[in-house]
Order: sequence, then structure tokens, then C-alpha cells
Amino acid sequence: MAHQRPTRAYLAVPAHRTRLVAKAAASMADAVFMDLEDAVPPSEKSLALGEAVQALAALDWGNKRVTVRINAVDSPFITEEIRALAALPRLDALIVPKAERMSDIVAIADQLRAGAGERAVPVALELLIETALGLVNVDALAACHDSVAALHLGVGDFAASIGARSSDIGVSPDGYRHVGSAQSGYAAAPLDLFAYPMMRLLVAARARGLIAIDGPCGAFRDARLTESSAQKAAAMGFDGKQVIHPDQIEPTLRAFMPTAAELEQARRIVEAMEQAEANGQGAVTLDGKMIDYANVRMARRIIALGS
Repeated sequence: MAHQRPTRAYLAVPAHRTRLVAKAAASMADAVFMDLEDAVPPSEKSLALGEAVQALAALDWGNKRVTVRINAVDSPFITEEIRALAALPRLDALIVPKAERMSDIVAIADQLRAGAGERAVPVALELLIETALGLVNVDALAACHDSVAALHLGVGDFAASIGARSSDIGVSPDGYRHVGSAQSGYAAAPLDLFAYPMMRLLVAARARGLIAIDGPCGAFRDARLTESSAQKAAAMGFDGKQVIHPDQIEPTLRAFMPTAAELEQARRIVEAMEQAEANGQGAVTLDGKMIDYANVRMARRIIALGS
């Protein structure tokens, strides 16, 4: 991956809530996005933009990745938002909501470059995939411009886009389950509504060397659900997960950190392979299993995550 800073817990905060923005800057989150879109009512849009500009200039963000979610491409606010944000030195990226069409992303990227001022590198773009059309186009969107740095999955709007019968963000509907035959006693197994969109987005991100961020768990006061949701994303290979409340930061960070047992096993795999190489071998048996270079690549990623 080209990025250096972790993005495990990616905290969302309404840009017009000054006190919350200051808390986000001081939090343990790896990344923060100040929201100008869904979390801000229309009457507060101008205030939110001004507060985001001020926060980027005045707050100590430490080593966080700091981004701003702008309004949708067809909104009356986006032109002014790009103009106000394009040259700010502390801004790492803009998150584009409801990314669907490559031409829209290229146009935003061109505007950012035109307004970059003295920035050595123009503001990057992170695309929020949250509609059926966005997911259909995700491969092309990931490749449409060299300023695209990340893909996020918008779980709530995506569920609405496909007509899923659920009112909970990031959780599969209770009725989405596989039911067996009468001979099985109609045994039911729950299914994961987000398995397919998560994997499709992840593969598109990895194919282009981009950061992959899963959408949030809406039950922000449920630590168990928060952590289990993050564990799923981490196990799949995502780089992080959006969180919508500070209480979700710690369990999300914990989910993305390898356990001591995982780190120990990964180190044993690398050491075993290094010994095999010294003996002129390309594979070795460890704990009754064949280990080759694919295992080593997976093990080294686990070690890197724990460092």
C-alpha cells in the first residue's frame, strides 16, 4: 500500500459542531472526516464550511489523516466547497459522496488541481460508494484519476439503494437468511447483506493500490456489535472502518490490531521460510501444514499491522 498512516478508526464529525470537531482532533482515531453533507442541515451548510476551514487551520490534528466530506456533485454547495478547501495545506483529501460517474470525479479532481495554489500535491479524493450504480462502476471509478486515494462503502445508503428491508445502518436485515428444507426442520442461517459489496469494493481498491474503508456500525452504543463489525472488515483485509461516535474508536482499533497469538504465528511462518530458503527449499512444513511464499506474504502483512 502506498499510504503510510493508519486509517483503522475513521471518525465522522459534523463540521458545524465546533466542540465535537475539537474533540475529534484530540481523539485516538487514526483519521477524521468533517462532514458537510448528510450531518449538516441545509441552513447550516455555509457555517459548516467556514468551521471546517477554521478547524483545518487552527486545530492540532497530530498525525491523523484529515478529510472533509463535501456535498453531492449535483448540490448547489459543491463549487464553493472545492474553492474554499483546495489550497488548504492540512487537508489530506475530500470524500465525494454517492460517487457514481467517472466524469464527475475527473471534473472535481481538475478543479482541485486548478485551485491547489502553493500545495505541492493537490488534495486527494476518497470515493464513497453508496449506490447500486456506484458499485457497478467501482472498478472504473477506482481507476478514473490518479488523485483517487481511497474507496469507502456507504452501508446505509447502499442498503436503501438496493431496497433492503432494514432500518439499521451496517446490519443485515433479520429476514435475510437461508432456510433449509422441511427435512432439516426449516433450519435458518443468517446471511450477510454486505459480503458482496464489501468484497467488490475491496478488490477494486486492491487492484489500484487504494485504501479500503468499510462503512459504520450504526449501533454506536453497542460495543460488542461495533467490535464484531470491525473484526469482519479487518479479517477481510480492509484498512479501516468509519465510526460515528467516539465510543466506537477503541473497539474498532482493537479489532484491527492483530492478537499476540496471530503475531507469534506470523513470525514463526516467516522464520520457518527463511530457514527453508537457507536450505535451498521453496516450501516447508510447519505444524503439519505446507508453508510457501503466499503464506509468508500474508504473515508479513499481519506483522506490519501489528507494528
